[in-house]
Amino acid sequence: MKLANLKTKIFLDGGDPKETAEIKNLLGFLDGQTTNPTLISKNPDAAKRLSKGEKFSPDEIFEFYKQVVKEISRIIPEGFVSIEVYADANTKPAEMLKQGKEMFRWIPNAHIKYPTTSTGLEAAEKSVKENLRVNMTLVFSEEQAAAVYSATKGAKKGEVFVSPFVGRLDDKGENGMTLIENILKMYSEGDNHVEVLTASVRNLEHFIYALHLQSDIITAPYKILKQWGESGMPLPGDDFVYMVEGLEDIPYKYLDLEKDWRDFDIKHELTDIGIEKFSSDWNSLIK
Repeated sequence: MKLANLKTKIFLDGGDPKETAEIKNLLGFLDGQTTNPTLISKNPDAAKRLSKGEKFSPDEIFEFYKQVVKEISRIIPEGFVSIEVYADANTKPAEMLKQGKEMFRWIPNAHIKYPTTSTGLEAAEKSVKENLRVNMTLVFSEEQAAAVYSATKGAKKGEVFVSPFVGRLDDKGENGMTLIENILKMYSEGDNHVEVLTASVRNLEHFIYALHLQSDIITAPYKILKQWGESGMPLPGDDFVYMVEGLEDIPYKYLDLEKDWRDFDIKHELTDIGIEKFSSDWNSLIK
């Protein structure tokens, strides 16, 4: 049973349904799961097949992904399951939308993940008009989050997630958790239709601080949710202090959420690197 005073939704970040079942059993609940091509490439069944030198055809890998998320959905039918489209630097919005529509039909509780680029935002804008739920991923700046808000206007709360990747910002010397603070502050001026999903959580300190900030959602890998669960699911007190050294805070910018999404500076090198990594891991599965 979920803790009565826990306001944040807890997701597992992973591609193995066995982990989904274990974490749900450990915590007594699980609000959702996020998947991506890299996580699917690490699925034990996929890894076993690859270890034999057997790769998938393009149709087979989509069918494999479909069966994985269907099993996850069966374990957490009341939760939200994010499914990521294949996208590289050349993927057009129409192709992303086509994939998104197909993936959305896989399970009744899907959110479709698009990269937060101009092409991904164009696909998301069309998706919400066609009643697809979306999760905008690979977010590394306040401008990107503002563009997500603008591109998905008209959606209802619960239909749009934005996923800032805190760990990857930490890796380059920036305090990723300050981006979560900034986006929550910016969105507090809006209509609350976009929920902040803290992603790329690397340690329990990230997780506990995201709880303290009341991030709408946190997605964390198996080992962190296991650590949290086995330590009694501690929640931060009012006096909680996030201890971080050697990282530079990301300053808050005032941004007008009513602007057209195309007017925001959404380019970010880490988004480009992330797209390249996800597409490479996906392609590594295909013969």
